[in-house]
Amino acid sequence: MTNVYAPQFDPQRRQQSVRNQALVQELNDRPHDVAATRALVSQITGQPLDDSVEIRLPFYTDFGGNLRMGKRVYISHNVMFTDLGGITLADDVLIGPGASLITVNHQLDPAHRHELDLKPIQVGARAWIGAKALILPGVTVGENAVVAAGAVVTKDVAANTVVAGVPAKVIKMITAASAKSSGCQ
Repeated sequence: MTNVYAPQFDPQRRQQSVRNQALVQELNDRPHDVAATRALVSQITGQPLDDSVEIRLPFYTDFGGNLRMGKRVYISHNVMFTDLGGITLADDVLIGPGASLITVNHQLDPAHRHELDLKPIQVGARAWIGAKALILPGVTVGENAVVAAGAVVTKDVAANTVVAGVPAKVIKMITAASAKSSGCQ
């Protein structure tokens, strides 16, 4: 079977992808403490992760080399990063269990369906991505925004908003008063 992704990689990136998949398998095949998990994910991303980053296993990525994380990032278990197009998580981002951040799409034209369309995802400081939320290619989630559990985000999420639903729509604005009354400080 031909690997349809092969045209997207030069030989060096192809080698990095194969190495990273082996590291992801090693990461998920046996228990690791927080520091060992962080060290393996640092190898996968090719950047040192801050000691404040916490990642629960299993952890999934299709490439890993285009994933960037700030400080105090928390990633729950079963999160999938399809990061060929690039994913940036700013400081204090929270990602709930089973969430997926997808930067890869395919062409609509059947004759070109195997060609990848890569668009980055940006998640702003203090944003919270709920359990099993799906963030699609090209989306920016603004600072302090909340993506509700199960939401499918197809468009940018403004700072200080809560979005929910399929497709996700704004359901609430976050103000200083609402953050204090809901315990979000």
